[in-house]
Amino acid sequence: MTAPNPAAGKPVDPASLVNVPRLVTAYFANKPDPGDPLQRVAFGTSGHRGSSLKNAFNEDHILATTKAICDHRRANGLTGPLFIGIDTHALAEPALASAIEVFAANGVDIMIDDRGGYTPTPVISHAILSYNKGRTSGLADGVVITPSHNPPEDGGYKYNPPHGGPADTDVTAIVEKNANAYLTAGLKGVARMPYERARKAQSTHLYDYIGPYVADLGNSVDMALIKSSGVKIGIDPLGGAAVHFWQPIIEHYGINATIVNDAVDPTFRFMTADWDGKIRMDCSSPFAMASLIRMRDKFDVAFANDTDADRHGIVTPSGGLMNPNHYLATAIAYLFEHRPAWGQPAAIGKTIVSSSIIDRVAAKLKRKLVETPVGFKWFVDGLGSGAFGFAGEESAGASFLKRDGSAWTTDKDGIVMGLLAAEILAKTGRDPSQLFVGLTEELGVPFYERIDVPATPKQKSALKALGPEQLNMKELAGEPVRAVRTKAPGNDQSFGGIKVEAETGWFAARPSGTEDVYKIYAESFRDKNHLSLIQREAQSALARVFD
Repeated sequence: MTAPNPAAGKPVDPASLVNVPRLVTAYFANKPDPGDPLQRVAFGTSGHRGSSLKNAFNEDHILATTKAICDHRRANGLTGPLFIGIDTHALAEPALASAIEVFAANGVDIMIDDRGGYTPTPVISHAILSYNKGRTSGLADGVVITPSHNPPEDGGYKYNPPHGGPADTDVTAIVEKNANAYLTAGLKGVARMPYERARKAQSTHLYDYIGPYVADLGNSVDMALIKSSGVKIGIDPLGGAAVHFWQPIIEHYGINATIVNDAVDPTFRFMTADWDGKIRMDCSSPFAMASLIRMRDKFDVAFANDTDADRHGIVTPSGGLMNPNHYLATAIAYLFEHRPAWGQPAAIGKTIVSSSIIDRVAAKLKRKLVETPVGFKWFVDGLGSGAFGFAGEESAGASFLKRDGSAWTTDKDGIVMGLLAAEILAKTGRDPSQLFVGLTEELGVPFYERIDVPATPKQKSALKALGPEQLNMKELAGEPVRAVRTKAPGNDQSFGGIKVEAETGWFAARPSGTEDVYKIYAESFRDKNHLSLIQREAQSALARVFD
């Protein structure tokens, strides 16, 4: 594993902060080159992302992509409102202005925050589902302007169709293709309206995002129990979109919670540096979460969200920052024991690179486990229909049904995952770390780690096409290999890599979509030495294939 930067976990050097005026100027002044692949619209697993300083997230990108979304809506008969939210990154406000100009010119009814504030990704999902409930026509969809936990110089733009979750590739491929066609044509055919007129257009509506979401929270998490228990809660929004939601939640439900930092600053100067010395609002990183971890003894339980509040980081006095896989397993064990209305058919969704402790919890609960490729889009239908009681991925993103078994969100919700930690403590008398220790005493202790290994584009392509015969592994760390997979067993879909499983350990390898590395996920149910052996054997086996 790469050694952390000396600055990791420490306050950020003011000299390294992003120059916000320069960033915003670049957004409007710089024009991307459609002939450069790095400057085209590219929808990954969470929409289009990039920095205006690198000509990867500029006004032309947003104008073209917004028009492509308008075209998609028209082609698919989507005539309901479009819910649109932003996070606190510096490029979010300019991108919102650009999007409003195009939506207004195309007559799309858009719902923008009535307070001129910020809207978490799960709140947009919740709004879409609430509007569409019981409807078969005039359906709503949404846009979230966010690069998630990415550094301050980045912007992001993602689309959520009427199912409320992240758009699948059948939608994003068309939006991406049409957006790039508009870029290549110099934005010919992209109508826009001057911003002041667009804000006053009949199709532009102010909408209360805070009220409905906050009022419905008690149907997902037992807020009355949290209040009556007096559990002392610490909350750090990390300067993100949830920042103005927490006080209304605290007041509405009367819970004993403190917001430890309510600052909004597009430089994110209050953060501690991540593992590589960069600012990254990653609530699963012990380096980015150093400030809240230092406060662990001040609260019974504490948590943070990333910038669009679709991820969670749980901090306890007994264990510090929980490993995301450990909290997923704990949440699953708790929820399926304390949500009787979900019924026996409700399954557990997990990604193929998440910890196998989840498999063991599912077996203990006698619940169906559905293992999918990486990406929350695979859980959307199950959460929407109630087929999944809970769905989560190894990168600290998850959501679950309402207490009555109906849909809550079909996108990741870091807000309910944080509040669930308080409910767990209130109900059981043990914080989530203590509950996880109890699980491991019965099911075994997992040793899990992800490492990044340098790789050329050619090697990444080879890994994506790799099959069991080429890898030819019969043993893994002294145990017979019992399965080699290139497709997720839950839905038989390719996950763009390979996974090798033995009795007490496994590894999976996938190429990164954005960096010249491949990722090795590995786990042992023996000890750290066994985990290291699995990692070494994985790299050796892959190196033989690449040679």
